[in-house]
Amino acid sequence: MGTQAAVATSQPLATLAGLEMLRSGGNAIDAALAMAIALTVVEPTSNGIGSDAFALVWDGTLHGLNASGKSPQMMLDPLAEWLEMPTLGWSTVTVPGAVSAWQTLSKRWGKLPFDRLFEPAIHYAESGFPVSPETARAWKRAERVYLPLTGEEFQPFQQVFFPDGRAPNAGEIWRSPAHAETLRAIAHSHGESFYHGELAAAIAQFAAQTNGLITQADLALHQAEWVDPISTDYRGVTVWEMPPNGQGIATLMALNILEGFDLSNYARDSVESFHLQIEAMKLGFADAHQHVSDSRFMEVEIAHLVSKSYAAERRQMISDRALAIAPAGLPKGGTVYLAASDNDLMVSFIQSNFMGFGSGILIPGTGIALQNRATGFSLETGHPNRIAAGKRPFHTIIPGFLSQDGHPIGPFGVMGGPMQPQGHLQMVVNLVDYGMNPQAALDAPRWQWMAGNRVLLEQTVPRGVAVGLSDRDHKIQLSAEPSAFGRGQMILRQGKVFMAASEPRADGIALAY
Repeated sequence: MGTQAAVATSQPLATLAGLEMLRSGGNAIDAALAMAIALTVVEPTSNGIGSDAFALVWDGTLHGLNASGKSPQMMLDPLAEWLEMPTLGWSTVTVPGAVSAWQTLSKRWGKLPFDRLFEPAIHYAESGFPVSPETARAWKRAERVYLPLTGEEFQPFQQVFFPDGRAPNAGEIWRSPAHAETLRAIAHSHGESFYHGELAAAIAQFAAQTNGLITQADLALHQAEWVDPISTDYRGVTVWEMPPNGQGIATLMALNILEGFDLSNYARDSVESFHLQIEAMKLGFADAHQHVSDSRFMEVEIAHLVSKSYAAERRQMISDRALAIAPAGLPKGGTVYLAASDNDLMVSFIQSNFMGFGSGILIPGTGIALQNRATGFSLETGHPNRIAAGKRPFHTIIPGFLSQDGHPIGPFGVMGGPMQPQGHLQMVVNLVDYGMNPQAALDAPRWQWMAGNRVLLEQTVPRGVAVGLSDRDHKIQLSAEPSAFGRGQMILRQGKVFMAASEPRADGIALAY
């Protein structure tokens, strides 16, 4: 807790980078960006310079920034050759947007020089840093995905992240000098080199050499876009999310459905509370999967999907038995979320390569690992999210924000692919229905709906809850894997006090002063 400012990320060295900016006279935007840039180095298993990003920023009004990229203009219709969207390689890469988020946010609100924000990350990349335990575990799991890959396009990635043919162990020093040089180039050019200069040329050249579709024209066309956040009121608290192409709308729809039940009648860790949350979330996901796409292609009004009247219709489907709704499964993701607040600004920021390290494509000599966001497209004919050229895919990463009566409460987020809307819902329920403080809300046992009636429960969920849910036709599976339940950060303001929290499922830390 503190009265001046607070920061929280999933990696302690990144959090310290944010605190360093604040102590140097910077504001919450400077802190958030320094942390985001540092995370591309110290947590490469989830994000990188080739990531996408979204942000919610409160400066008296809430602003949304969509820095997700579009598919290449040369994108071909893949239906004849693909039965499902691939997860690795050039065909999964859309234009990376994270650097544009750094540019745009710094230009609008930053106090410190742009290149100052890069100094901690450059130091970690050049001098090396000890790999933290959960990051090491994710890196080790990635061996099974990326080391077997063959082909010229994957060799630079393998050489940088698995230089000895293996992942680094926890506590082992890892460095990436090329990453440092790329960050310097981005810093000195205010990001222009990435979209219009030497880095853009390097990306396009490697794509052309290895059958990729991204061109310099695609990179030059990219722009981060200001958007109006969407929201719903849940028992007097306004919950804010980014509009589609993000999946945050699923949280809002589920909360609207859930608001019709008085959860305070049930204990936090009870069969009834878990059942109602799971069923509401399943209905929210059913609609998100059916309708969410690049907002230019959506066929259903967002206002209708988040309306209380539509929620009332959907609520009628919930009984004391598990619904047999089974929308197509959504893939797991690799993401970093961070939060920063001071007395003038609050920032909810999320950045991701998607499925762990992303596409497996790294631009030689740069350290730029590219995301695999095109995996989020659909191949279904007529679907609003069907893959096409110059289009943003369905996006899993979602920053969250809370306010009440027009006053900010603060930023929050939970990483982890389809766990993200579910984590958002559980955080809101923990805070609003059960009166938990931010740390307790993050620490509490979680569930994750998977597909059909399958539900994953954390092992800390009481056995009686697991048995009771099974009796209601939920197919229950217990998991000891922390990353299966997301990794969250939160900074909430009460009066003049910031309360910052970082949960134990990641390596992170929250700091305030």
